[in-house]
Amino acid sequence: MKINKDKLVRSLVSGAVRHPSWPGDWSVGNDGTPDMLGGCGGIVYNVKVGDSAYGWAADHVEPGASTHNSEKKEREAYYVLACMGNKAEVTSGKAEGAIGYVVAKHAGCDHVVIEFHEDDLKKMRLKDTVQIEVFGNGLKLEDYPDIKLTSIDPGCLEAMDIKEIDGKLHIPVAGVVPAELMGSGLGYNQPMGDCDYMASDWEYIVECGLDEIKLGDVVMIKDIDARYGPSYKKGAASVGVVVHGDSPGSGHGPGVTFFMATSEPLIVPVIDKTANIKKYHHSVYGELTPAPEKEDKDKK
Repeated sequence: MKINKDKLVRSLVSGAVRHPSWPGDWSVGNDGTPDMLGGCGGIVYNVKVGDSAYGWAADHVEPGASTHNSEKKEREAYYVLACMGNKAEVTSGKAEGAIGYVVAKHAGCDHVVIEFHEDDLKKMRLKDTVQIEVFGNGLKLEDYPDIKLTSIDPGCLEAMDIKEIDGKLHIPVAGVVPAELMGSGLGYNQPMGDCDYMASDWEYIVECGLDEIKLGDVVMIKDIDARYGPSYKKGAASVGVVVHGDSPGSGHGPGVTFFMATSEPLIVPVIDKTANIKKYHHSVYGELTPAPEKEDKDKK
């Protein structure tokens, strides 16, 4: 594929690890059961990219470190400009110097979700600052003007082994989600947001081959055009990364952050259960390794 990678701007944005948020009082699930579950924000130690998107005693759980910028204008830039697969670095605290990568973005709380090595996560603290080397905004497929790209690192896109056959893109995906499963996020008129697919009908999830979907997986949404906000159109297709886990809430479920969309039948899914942003990032930029131990100046 021909892409305009040499024309893109590489720059920095800054955020911080965000304290978990709480919706307040009881949350009532789609079966009428009230519960009190956490999930969004903070640092999560035992839910990682590559783990199942289902089954956690949590609501919209985000793997790794959830980051945010508290200043309104800066928050918008931090959220919009960060691209899936971009390099991130911790810039304060005991984990200073730790390197991670952007998994995806969660629109409901403007979180940029970042994976770090588990040793670095244990050193990190809430409100530690993070900088992201943003690269990917303005990315285009030069021979496919009807396909819109957003929020994807060019290196990761190239690593996806997308094939061009008879004027269409054959893209490896871990699963194909039918439009009728789409829930929260429909009607949201920003192309870089995420949209949930509902997993409340588990038998249908199994029938669709979606029961093994993992956090970070690349999936295609059939008949959804997310170029300028997700909407239904027969023959359209949108491709994205699973950013958060399942939810008991009505209309909610695993969230998909879109990075490619078209209103025309130009994308052909190729089932590959290993299609995951972690795989592509590591193939381009290498495995994550823990940051060197900082010298304790107080003991000198």
